[in-house]
Amino acid sequence: MTEIVDIPQALVDRWRRIPVPVIVDLAAECQIDIAIRPLCPAGQQPALFGRAVTARCAPPDFGAVLRAIGLMQKGDVLLIDAAGIAEWAMVGDVLGGHLHRIGAAGIVCDGAVRDTGALAGMSGLSVYSRHINPRGPVGIAGTEVNRPVTIGGCVVNPRDLIIGDDDGLAVLNATHAAALIDKAEAKLVLEAEWTRRLGADEPIGQIFGL
Repeated sequence: MTEIVDIPQALVDRWRRIPVPVIVDLAAECQIDIAIRPLCPAGQQPALFGRAVTARCAPPDFGAVLRAIGLMQKGDVLLIDAAGIAEWAMVGDVLGGHLHRIGAAGIVCDGAVRDTGALAGMSGLSVYSRHINPRGPVGIAGTEVNRPVTIGGCVVNPRDLIIGDDDGLAVLNATHAAALIDKAEAKLVLEAEWTRRLGADEPIGQIFGL
């Protein structure tokens, strides 16, 4: 059984205000492949923030997805490693609707989803996927749940922190979360200062040391 290394809640609370661009500027290895895209257009995608529950699938089998959903709690994110396969959707409006009802934060699928209109209309449920395909899964034998998976080139462990916005996704394990938070908060302060100085019409060369 995989040992789950949790991120302390106080540290999670600090990360809640850090956007994806700041994270990936500091640690490119935390960036999930940008081909896994938000379901909704920019400005309409709910922000994603939560702890990972993982499922590894062998499409068309989606048994691991069903088992993972049975473990999910409010605020969790379902991470589906479907090896990038496009031919079968691993989740749609029935399972997505259940996740929405229990207060899950979202779904990230390195594979395909379907029923996208319904999923996009579920307020507060943030969905990201590599592919869209109306063809549903077949088979429920899979059991690989809450083990390390690979999502968009990144290893994701159970309880890792998943952060998403209109620009993309990032994953923070316990080590990254602890090592990067001070730098991330300092970058936010620096960007706010840049914005203030630009708004004051200070010469751009002076601001950025050109």
